[in-house]
Amino acid sequence: MALTSCSFTAELVPKDGPTAEAVRNAAEVHVASGETLSYAFVKLGPETANAVNRTTNALALRFNGLASSKSHKAEAPIGVGDVISVTVFEALAGGLFIPAEAGVRSGNLVQMPNQEVDSSGQVNVPYIGNVRVAGRTAKEVGAEVSRRLANRAIEPQTIVSVVERRSNDVSVLGDVNLPARFFIDPSGIRLLAAIARAGGPKSPAHETIVTVQRRGATAQALLSTIIKEPSQNIPLAGGDSIFLAREPKIFMAFGATIERPGVSLTGVVGGSSVSRRFSFDADNFSLAEGLAKAGGLDSLRADPKGVFLLRFENKRTLASLGVDTSTYRSDAVPTIYAVDLSVSEGFFLMNSFYLRHQDVIVVTDSPTADLQKLLAVFTNLSQIAQGAGFLANATK
Repeated sequence: MALTSCSFTAELVPKDGPTAEAVRNAAEVHVASGETLSYAFVKLGPETANAVNRTTNALALRFNGLASSKSHKAEAPIGVGDVISVTVFEALAGGLFIPAEAGVRSGNLVQMPNQEVDSSGQVNVPYIGNVRVAGRTAKEVGAEVSRRLANRAIEPQTIVSVVERRSNDVSVLGDVNLPARFFIDPSGIRLLAAIARAGGPKSPAHETIVTVQRRGATAQALLSTIIKEPSQNIPLAGGDSIFLAREPKIFMAFGATIERPGVSLTGVVGGSSVSRRFSFDADNFSLAEGLAKAGGLDSLRADPKGVFLLRFENKRTLASLGVDTSTYRSDAVPTIYAVDLSVSEGFFLMNSFYLRHQDVIVVTDSPTADLQKLLAVFTNLSQIAQGAGFLANATK
């Protein structure tokens, strides 16, 4: 029985797609790039885990103008559209303003009709004209009105109060129970309080991304991180928009892991597919937990000295580890972290190193894995030869 090389390969080497040679040969256009992607290689150690696991105060750094309560005014400024009330007091009757009950009391007060701050940020006060109020506090406006009336009224004192706030609003949208738009109280409001005012998040905190948009600037952080880091719970400013989105964190595992049945397109577990994409079960999900969820190392194929984690790491973190990042233009540097599981220390380090969204775990084959594959091919060849001989003897 003669076997051609093509049929021989098809019989002995299973595959789930075309070969690389077939893909290259079928292409009409070939584009070759001489550039290679450079990356940083870091061996996982105790100092590495501590430096990498530190969270970045993204919101506080981005909006450092309101990063602390010290920089936040206790009294919110007046804005365009707000309705204010102006009341002027005079020390004696017979001054600039005529009291409603003339002769009944020695002093005098006049409450002017409520006014809405116009688009130019001003209101009109009798005898002094337009007064700019937008961006100023009620006390500051009252002091200016008194000063400008001083040469006409008798020892004037002015009280300005905000009757209705129509500016200084905050919107909370997205994956919340009660999307809302509300006005900031004079005492101010922080991010978590605003989310609570919108009914809280619908999804778990470790799967909820909070985006804050302010005057064209945007920053994001996990809700669980905002809860744990007080500096991330920033004071809000008028016009801020907060958007919550559910984004389950995932990681991928490739290489010599124990293959576990995946979920087929029909939703039935145990199909022909193998799961290589996994979701986080908690906020802090370690490399050890991720590797265990991926099935663990295949004892027949895996190289315990060749376990790697691939991710884009920021320059600041790598610089703190002594890595020269001057050759990288982007702030995100392709990085490979290596852990040696042939020693006990590797398991402790792996358990203290946290995964991030879209991390990739790669377990390399051991040097003997290729030999085992070759022996398997020869075993299949021997079985085919024995079967062919048995058929030949049976036909005699």
